[in-house]
Amino acid sequence: MTTTRRSEPSETADERTMLEGWLDYHRETLALKCEGLTDAQLRTASVEPSTLSLMGLVRHLAECERGWFRKVLMADDPGPIYYSDEDPDGEFRLSEADTWEEAHTTWRAEIEIARRNAAAFGLDDLSKGRSRFSGKQFNLRWIYTHMIEEYARHNGHADLIRERIDGATGD
Repeated sequence: MTTTRRSEPSETADERTMLEGWLDYHRETLALKCEGLTDAQLRTASVEPSTLSLMGLVRHLAECERGWFRKVLMADDPGPIYYSDEDPDGEFRLSEADTWEEAHTTWRAEIEIARRNAAAFGLDDLSKGRSRFSGKQFNLRWIYTHMIEEYARHNGHADLIRERIDGATGD
């Protein structure tokens, strides 16, 4: 079993290091919330009729990493991983065939691509692509800040789901 290591960024880091540090902190927080559970537990929905589960959150955040750091930042559109036009919430619809190994591997791969893509940009550099919702470009600072917010919000969900599954609490 893997033990996830997580540390807060330095209190005196420069802005980029701090933003990257907080994003990594929240990525690892989600990994911690999933650690030590079976596939069945990771597929357990929070409460009916919701389909929100820990595995679904990991799949959703893989889609977010892909959307912001590939599609928007780089104008690279490899297409969605789990959702479709017919099923816009597909990342949250799980079956017995869906495994932690696949979800975790996919998520980690998208994080590595995100890191590589972001390394080519300064915080003030505008994205090459645009939001599919607003048509706007974003600077890397905004994308980092948004992703920190996205993970932090979903880590709150993960706290509650994990507590429901086995009583584990903590940050």
